[in-house]
Amino acid sequence: MTPTATIAMTTAMTTTTAAAGSGTGAAVTAGTEPRRAAFFDVDETLLAAKSMLSFWDHWLARGGRDSAGGTNVTDAKVPGAGTGTGADALVTPGTAPPDRAALNRAYFRRYRGARPDELGTAGQEWYAAYRAAPSAFVTASLAALRRHRAAGHAVVLVSGSASPMLRPLADDLGAEAVLCTELLVGEDGLLTGDVKRPMIGGAKAAAVAAYLAEHGMSADDSHAYGDHASDLDMLRTVGHPVVVGDDPELTHWAVREGWTRLPAATGPAVRRPR
Repeated sequence: MTPTATIAMTTAMTTTTAAAGSGTGAAVTAGTEPRRAAFFDVDETLLAAKSMLSFWDHWLARGGRDSAGGTNVTDAKVPGAGTGTGADALVTPGTAPPDRAALNRAYFRRYRGARPDELGTAGQEWYAAYRAAPSAFVTASLAALRRHRAAGHAVVLVSGSASPMLRPLADDLGAEAVLCTELLVGEDGLLTGDVKRPMIGGAKAAAVAAYLAEHGMSADDSHAYGDHASDLDMLRTVGHPVVVGDDPELTHWAVREGWTRLPAATGPAVRRPR
């Protein structure tokens, strides 16, 4: 196997191997209160759009290469895929839901042969244009993020997207870390089209649990925000789950367990809190 590097984006942690769980993570000194964290899914939880699909349009518009030779990112052939404009729309009516991890891998294969620095530049360009839109953000989640930062909590983004799309957002919102899909880079310095592990479903929960343990933070006192059923494992990893929007499965759990719910109304960006 050809050795590879990864484009990872975390603070003081680049791998997440611990299993998901509940509890308070690593032990802390007696008499001290462990710091809390707030974990945010990104697409349709913080950002109103699906970042990967929005970025893909920008990538093609600036002349970026599609290694699969298609004209639309939804041309990717994955289990359960049909036609549409988003991961959930890639389902033929009457079929089982698509494998979201397979969708994630298929998406990033389209960048095979791209230079990481080119992808990073494109990410900066894309986010600068995206954040200027009048309905770029989910306003209730963005307000919650600001409150967490003001309280001194560690804000962490958790997303199936990748560093080039997420780095500008993290810098803008003051996130301390990002747990995301890591892109593999070959010995030639170009993207291989493979990923280390899609940050989807249970992988999010494992990443959150590992981050809490690594940093000695309290899971019971921490928060997590998500909008889709695939975020359920992550939400159940912390003591304060928050459901954004009206996903049927998450709504069921929110009603059953008394979880906080936030509306998915969208609006413009706000100034980064200081």
